[in-house]
Amino acid sequence: MTTVEIPGSKSVTARALFLAAAAEGTTTLLRPLASDDTEGFAEGLAALGYRVERTDGVWRIEGRPQGPARDAEVYCRDGATTARFLPTLAAAGHGSFRFDASAQMRRRPLAPLTEALRALGVELQHEEREGHHPLRIAARGVRGGEVTLDAGLSSQYLTALLLLGPLTREGLRITVTDLVSAPYVEITLAMMRSFGVRVEREGDVFSVPPGGYRATEYRVEPDASTASYFFAAAALTGREVTVPGLGAGALQGDLRFVEVLERMGARVGLRGDRVTVAGAPGGRLSGLTVNMRDISDTMPTLAAIAPFADGPVRIEDVHNTRVKECDRLQACADNLHRLGVDVATGRDWIEIRPGTPRGAEIETHGDHRIVMSFAVAGLRTEGPVTFDDPGCVRKTFPDFHRTFAAWSAAA
Repeated sequence: MTTVEIPGSKSVTARALFLAAAAEGTTTLLRPLASDDTEGFAEGLAALGYRVERTDGVWRIEGRPQGPARDAEVYCRDGATTARFLPTLAAAGHGSFRFDASAQMRRRPLAPLTEALRALGVELQHEEREGHHPLRIAARGVRGGEVTLDAGLSSQYLTALLLLGPLTREGLRITVTDLVSAPYVEITLAMMRSFGVRVEREGDVFSVPPGGYRATEYRVEPDASTASYFFAAAALTGREVTVPGLGAGALQGDLRFVEVLERMGARVGLRGDRVTVAGAPGGRLSGLTVNMRDISDTMPTLAAIAPFADGPVRIEDVHNTRVKECDRLQACADNLHRLGVDVATGRDWIEIRPGTPRGAEIETHGDHRIVMSFAVAGLRTEGPVTFDDPGCVRKTFPDFHRTFAAWSAAA
């Protein structure tokens, strides 16, 4: 058995940074993720006038419940949470704020969120392409009220509005017409409770009270999406891995990826404070059909090990993966073809047939999840698997290659 320490959750760290900035007092974050995305979020807060003190393993944020109060320009890098959450936070303040992002992030859609903000009276303008960064906001606070939202492409749109709700003068009543990756919304609701706000939900309607947040000390749990690569590696090689800090009470829905591996033949041990995955002898895997709508960030992980199953692996209801850092569904298909694997795709599904992958260079599209997923496939591929941009893992796990190599080499 090998234990692997996984860095803090990107999703939890981003939400914690927003909540800390919006809370009355100073919040201490323990074991937040230090990566390109989260550091970009912290720098964005600093640009908006928040005091952020970062030391190894401990970040302290001095909150400002009334929102940012000075004009600022914020560069969001590649971070979707930064690019969607910080403009929402700025809308609650007063001033002129401009947001821009990398070319990759500029391609990703923002319209459902900005349309909802406009419906709430926020004055904003997309400077170039409608529904995309760059974006300018003339903020005068947000009154609140009722709004309808389509979150069928990203749950982050709903999370941004939920986080905004307590900062409005009257609260928010949000009706959601479509929702993908619902477990991420559950993360948001649980974390809001930790910062003193309880959201009421009746079906597709979320009622968020006004009144603000209270500062706290908050420990960030390990990233379940990142852990999926090590869980998959154990299943693929017939070995065993334990990840401490994740367990039965984890916030992150992506931990349900281990249920998929269990269906394929791996043994899973889920305790209160750790998860263990042990692969079947010889890394034997069974084919299956699985709906991954709620855990779509782990779709590339499954796609990368699918050729080694004894039957086809069909992954369904993952259309939203086409508007991530890249079109992940197509990127997985193309890279599996490079490895010599038979693949078929549709609008929201991919089917991978059993094969004998051979070494090739993976086209990453600058997407960290493509690199980490196909690193797992490389454990049983005939010939080397290389990457055109291996360093893009800095987005969420800068030390991935060293950590993964150490696990792979362990007895």
